[in-house]
Amino acid sequence: MNEIRIHKTGEPDVIEASDGRLTLSVPIQIKRRSGRKLVTLPIDPATGEPAKARPWDTATTPLQLALARGHRWLAMLESGAAKSLKEIAAREGIDNSYVSRMVNLTTLAPDIVADILDDAMPDNVTPVDPPALWNKQRERHRASAVLGAGTAAHAPTAERPAETPPRFAPPAPGN
Repeated sequence: MNEIRIHKTGEPDVIEASDGRLTLSVPIQIKRRSGRKLVTLPIDPATGEPAKARPWDTATTPLQLALARGHRWLAMLESGAAKSLKEIAAREGIDNSYVSRMVNLTTLAPDIVADILDDAMPDNVTPVDPPALWNKQRERHRASAVLGAGTAAHAPTAERPAETPPRFAPPAPGN
């Protein structure tokens, strides 16, 4: 009989039964990341740290996909493969405002881009309409870490007073 049991603690182990069946024991933990469940890797007994994820084991986040799309579409504009954002939107079958928002992500400060690629951004933070200056972007990013998830992109600023309703980026079509 096949049986799956989840244990958060213990050592990885292989147990052979008298009838030749093998039982593989691997301690795992299930965490919620960006609204999805993620099985974390076991603790490495030598270092006491979680095992390093291999690149093929990690799934891209919606924010990483949005950043990649923005860079791809910007490259299309710069190379002349597309003449305008409207042309890209028509080719992709999506709204031109979505294309514009994704291309705006290419102006993010390098350290914020690194946080996105490392999946270190707090959950529910979506950098919509980033300020042009990197220092202002960093202020919003720091505010998200201090105030909690989802607040930095909507924190009151000189450009967006507190009474203005927050703006959210819609999910990418087909995702």
